Amino acid sequence: MSEAAQASRRFTHRHLHLWLMMTLTVVTGALDAVGYLGLDRVFTGNMTGNVVILGMGIAADEGLPVAGPLIALVGYVAGAAFVGGLIRGRKRAWTPVVTTTVVANAVVLTAVATALLFVRDPGRSPAGIACAATIAVVMGAQASVARFLAVTDMTTVVVTSTITSYASETLFKGGLAWFTHRRLWAVVAIFAGALAGGLMIKLHISVPVYAAAAVTLGCGVLGHVLWERAAETAP
Repeated sequence: MSEAAQASRRFTHRHLHLWLMMTLTVVTGALDAVGYLGLDRVFTGNMTGNVVILGMGIAADEGLPVAGPLIALVGYVAGAAFVGGLIRGRKRAWTPVVTTTVVANAVVLTAVATALLFVRDPGRSPAGIACAATIAVVMGAQASVARFLAVTDMTTVVVTSTITSYASETLFKGGLAWFTHRRLWAVVAIFAGALAGGLMIKLHISVPVYAAAAVTLGCGVLGHVLWERAAETAP
C-alpha cells in the first residue's frame, strides 16, 4: 500500500466515529420529518418538540395532537431505558451489544416502513400512531447508544444544546472554527436529514423510513468492523 493510501486510511479511521454519529443524526432528521409531516405532527426523535406539542395540545383546543406525542414520548423513554440497562457498566466501546442494538433498530425500521405500505391514512389512525411510537423506541435506543459511545457533541437526537454550545463557545473563536466545528455540522446533519425525509415522503411515507433503515444498518456494520480500529488510530 502506498504512503498516500496509508495516510488516507488513517484519516478515515481517525474520523470514523464522528462520521458514523453524524450519519445517525441525519437519520434522526429524516424520521422526525416522517413523524411530523406524515404521522400527525409527532416527533420521533426530538422529545423537546413532543413535550411542547403535548402541553399545547392539552391546554388549547386547536386540533393539536395529544395521544401521538404522549405515546411517542413513552416509547422513546422505553427504548432508551431498555438499551441503557443493557449497556450500563460496560466498557465504552463498540461492543456486540451495540452492534445488536443498531442492527435491531434497522430491522424494526424496515418492519415499520413495510407496515406503512399498507396503512391507508397513517396521519391520524391508530396504526400510524403505533408506527410513530415504534420509531420513537428506535430513536430512544439510538440516543442511548450514542450517549454510551460519547463522541463529543454527537448525541444524534438533540440540537438545541449543540446550537447553544456553538453560539456561546465556538462562533467567535476566530479563524475557520465557526465553519469547521463539528457542532455546526451536527446541526446541518439533522437539517439535511429532515430535508431529505421531507422530500422522500412525497414519494411515499415508507420511502424515508426504508432509507433510514438502510443507513442505520450500514452504520451498524461499519461500526462493528471499524470502530475499535479507528479508536486505535485516534490521536
